[in-house]
Amino acid sequence: MDRFQVRTDLALEARESFGEDHVEIRGVSIHEDYDKERDIRVTRVHIETENGAKAMGKPVGEYLTLEAPGLSEEDEDYHREVSEVLAQYIQELMGEGEQSVLVVGLGNRDVTPDALGPQVVNNLMITRHIIREYGVRAFGKEQMNQVSAIVPGVMAQTGMETFEIVKGIVEETHPDWVIAIDALAARSSKRLNRTIQLCDAGINPGSGVGNHRNGLTRENLGVPILAIGVPTVVDAATIIYDATGDRSRIAPNLNGMFVTPKNVDEMIKRLSYTISEAINIALDAGW
Repeated sequence: MDRFQVRTDLALEARESFGEDHVEIRGVSIHEDYDKERDIRVTRVHIETENGAKAMGKPVGEYLTLEAPGLSEEDEDYHREVSEVLAQYIQELMGEGEQSVLVVGLGNRDVTPDALGPQVVNNLMITRHIIREYGVRAFGKEQMNQVSAIVPGVMAQTGMETFEIVKGIVEETHPDWVIAIDALAARSSKRLNRTIQLCDAGINPGSGVGNHRNGLTRENLGVPILAIGVPTVVDAATIIYDATGDRSRIAPNLNGMFVTPKNVDEMIKRLSYTISEAINIALDAGW
């Protein structure tokens, strides 16, 4: 039980682990905005220094966490509003101007809690091939971002690390940005499928469930990367600890076991549309 450790991919939850007394962490700043009308809370965690990164257990970078309880509901109008808000933050992090963007849908499309990335790619407006062949006037516009996408699968399916596949594509197609979408792990079950995290620090595929692979980062790929993730699983040991407060009750065989909501199929389908719509709006891909 000495090895029991709460696992989370959310910078917001890493910050919360320091307690509720607003303790300051050197090299880390935090700012929160709440849209009462839409019931959307956005928390910006900026890890500014290596000391801050060490304390948080996250790389240096900007982390935006959008919490929207209504994401768990089947409300198309609300999901559209979330897409619009998310699109604004995507544009803020990526900047303006005509760009070539490679979207990478991380995860295993055959495992529902891990299928967010592939399903987002399924719903994207892909434009690179059309623009290269016919120009942006094919869409009736003067300027337009070139959008391409790949679902690299997982190592058990391909025999290759995701990094190897994405690196090869980047070197061949030379995108200005990479957007990586992945399923994450949360500390709190209340945030499952109700939270979206954006960050410019890259992502480590599989880290949410303890699989450590080469990261998709600016340093590794040579281009800036925007990571978008939704927590779809929570560590089973964490749930038991929260319920009992007793680490001794956590059986060793629970190590590495993750829990997801029973309606995860519906949630992933809705969330994939919400995120893909946000990307399409942000990149103005045919909308």
